[in-house]
Amino acid sequence: MLMNEAYKPINCDDYDNLELACQKSWMLSLELKDGEQLKAKAKDMVSRKNVEYLEIDLSGETRELRLDHIARFSHPELGTVVVSEE
Repeated sequence: MLMNEAYKPINCDDYDNLELACQKSWMLSLELKDGEQLKAKAKDMVSRKNVEYLEIDLSGETRELRLDHIARFSHPELGTVVVSEE
């Protein structure tokens, strides 16, 4: 995944679920489109230059994930969500 590729907004329902996860500081299991798998706490949703990111706390380190690079995420309250484009 190239960081300079055109951003493709994700489905609004998926965005809303990530926003809820941030509000509740849920620990999410995340799978990125490049195959990387993470367990991290959802912190915030940020938008910069028309690109949206999920800010996570990964073992005390803050990291930002482009929303269109997330393949799926899960939490017991949400189940598993396969991220789709808008």
